[in-house]
Amino acid sequence: MAGVVGKSSVSFSVLKRSFSLRGSVLTGGCRLVTRPPPHPLRTHRHPASVCFSCQDSMSETLRSCYAYLNQTSRSFAAVIQALDGELRHAVCIFYLVLRALDTVEDDMRIPLEKKVPLLQDFHSFLYQPEWSFAESREKDRQVLEDFPTISMEFRNLGLEYQEVISDICHRMGAGMAEFLQKKVSSMKEWDQYCHYVAGLVGIGLSRLFSASQLEDPEVGRDTELANSMGLFLQKTNIIRDYLEDQQEGRAFWPQEAWSQFTARLEDLAHPQHLSSALSCLNLLVTDALHHVPDVIAYLSRLRNQSVFNFCAIPQVMAIATLSACYNNPQVFQGVVKIRKGQAVTLMMQATNMSAVLSIIAQYTQEILQKVSVTDPSREKTLRILSLIREKSVSPAALSSRAHHISPVYVSAVMLLAALSWQYLNASAGQPPGGADMQGH
Repeated sequence: MAGVVGKSSVSFSVLKRSFSLRGSVLTGGCRLVTRPPPHPLRTHRHPASVCFSCQDSMSETLRSCYAYLNQTSRSFAAVIQALDGELRHAVCIFYLVLRALDTVEDDMRIPLEKKVPLLQDFHSFLYQPEWSFAESREKDRQVLEDFPTISMEFRNLGLEYQEVISDICHRMGAGMAEFLQKKVSSMKEWDQYCHYVAGLVGIGLSRLFSASQLEDPEVGRDTELANSMGLFLQKTNIIRDYLEDQQEGRAFWPQEAWSQFTARLEDLAHPQHLSSALSCLNLLVTDALHHVPDVIAYLSRLRNQSVFNFCAIPQVMAIATLSACYNNPQVFQGVVKIRKGQAVTLMMQATNMSAVLSIIAQYTQEILQKVSVTDPSREKTLRILSLIREKSVSPAALSSRAHHISPVYVSAVMLLAALSWQYLNASAGQPPGGADMQGH
């Protein structure tokens, strides 16, 4: 990632490694079939996939956008394509625009004097039909090289969608530029950085949900809850990826946290500092858990099944990952991943509020059982776990969606089957230990 602390998030969490469907699966009522990339000179690890039954009503440029979605996204390609109606196209384009912005931010080969204005002005390129960028060597550079295709479909969206995407792109680009040469020192700055790269995505998605009229206006208006959704996923990524980031020379954990336990962040990876490392880890997990009550409140407002699936699945994956990370020395020795079967089970279960609350309660209890009597954050951890437990059994959280909960209808079953199938294929050949929590 570019800059001192560049770790961005798209679709509530940017999916950093490309992943697409292999073969043919059903999702969201549409059959996905593999097609070659629209630009044969570019190489990709997987063939592109497009929405087969919708092809006749899709322009060539829109089909290309869905191909790029499958090439650059991992888990979220399926859930995006399972969204209802025109919201599907709006979220697809939103993802690709932010993927292109993030690719600029990621590219360490672009000098800062060029990168900063690129990030700050990126939103304006949406209205410049010929603008593209051919200087990147990042793996997802096709979204920059063929940006005219993406920007054309952006301009084909309804104005209510264009306004949201342009505004979020503008604000995110400015935030990325700000943090290119700025360390995340305080916990407040950690929240600010996560807001720029993930909270804004949550806010933008929420506004798109409301603009589509699939969700109530309050979903888009409540920016605090939407921001919290993004921060929860982003903080989970940062916590889990400590060792990988250290090995690549990146610093993500806020200095205000780690300086309480060590003089240098990299020292936490040394066995002799394990006690301090676990204390710092548990402090950050506790901080991330403070977003869970907001996650519950947000999900309890949703009415559309496809939107609920889209939002709920990554959130339950996140709390499962935080449970796996809490007080776990493996965070400093390798990569902590939830198990393959565990991930598929979560995907299959997280289709209604009652099930999501049960999942949250389960992992809250798991964390509670790991809290040490000597941990410096013990009291704070116990307090937030108690609050989460209270919220997870709240009648209000259940009743807000109870009359909307229906059996898992056919398209939801297709979606979850596709997700499970994708997950199993993506994990094939990986060492034991499970899945990448959010498709990094």
